[in-house]
Amino acid sequence: MNPDYLEITDGIALIIATWENKLINLETGVISNRFNVQNRTIKQILGHLIDSASNNHQRMIRLQYNSELVFPDYRQDNDRWIAIQNYQDADWINLVQLWKFFNLHMIQVIQSIDNSKLQNVWKDFEGTSVTLDQMIVGYLDHLNLHMNEIQVLTDNE
Repeated sequence: MNPDYLEITDGIALIIATWENKLINLETGVISNRFNVQNRTIKQILGHLIDSASNNHQRMIRLQYNSELVFPDYRQDNDRWIAIQNYQDADWINLVQLWKFFNLHMIQVIQSIDNSKLQNVWKDFEGTSVTLDQMIVGYLDHLNLHMNEIQVLTDNE
């Protein structure tokens, strides 16, 4: 276990523990008909977080055996990813469980990070270099950002 990222992995675990039942118990109208500023429903936001886990998983693993990684960035195509996978019509319980278990696996990945690889870099679509360390730290920030959006959309529940 990598103690250097305990705050990150504990943060991910806390989000899962706090949100899993809340998400499961949201009404269909709430998850399907309330939109954030990016015009995404709660189902689509959660789908985006699954995409984030999937893409970051690939990068974090690959950066441990590549000092520099050229790997596609999906940020400019987020809405395309959401539409192609049709998160809006996906089974809600399955989405919540996929989000949960992918993030539990991300905890395992982060806890197992090889510290000697933390300065390996991935180049995003704009050519910006992002170290493995920055990616790990940024993962929790991104997760919190979107869970806060969901909180805003569910505040009247």
